[in-house]
Amino acid sequence: MSAGELLERSLAYALGSVAQARCVGLDRGTPCAEWDLGELLDHLDDSLDALYEGMSGGRIGVLPHADRVCGFRTRACAVLGAWAAGPPEEVLVGERPLDVRVMAAVGAVEIAVHGWDVGRSCGRPRPIPEGLAGELLSVARCVVGEEDRGVRFAEPVAVPSGARPDVRLLGRDPQRACRARP
Repeated sequence: MSAGELLERSLAYALGSVAQARCVGLDRGTPCAEWDLGELLDHLDDSLDALYEGMSGGRIGVLPHADRVCGFRTRACAVLGAWAAGPPEEVLVGERPLDVRVMAAVGAVEIAVHGWDVGRSCGRPRPIPEGLAGELLSVARCVVGEEDRGVRFAEPVAVPSGARPDVRLLGRDPQRACRARP
């Protein structure tokens, strides 16, 4: 599957989860212990803004916070439009060049995993489709190193051998309850 297809499928999956956020309070707990639902949605918005900027060199601009679902959808469409328009071959991350396909694939992992987090927070968990999860798991294994654990990513959680690709990708029990915010 190409990086563009991964990105498109991850965005479609996350859109289904984010749509559920309309029906719940933004102060709900999430599987990301440090964030409530509003903060998780902010993080997803920032991720989409960064992808768009990398692909287009521009900015999406300020969107009203009144309708978070519409804002996420608008950003997702902007990212897909930037990809369809033909992004540059390389982007700068900090001052280092990065193949735009790698950026898109890593962005796809980020979007799908946090899309799962949003659905779980809204009380309507949706498994990441098996084929998509398998492809994203391959990407995650290439880009998440041991030095990232405890810094950019949580420590790995043991999952049963033979677990579904989405369970291995998430590195957590899909039945685990969201933690309430202290």
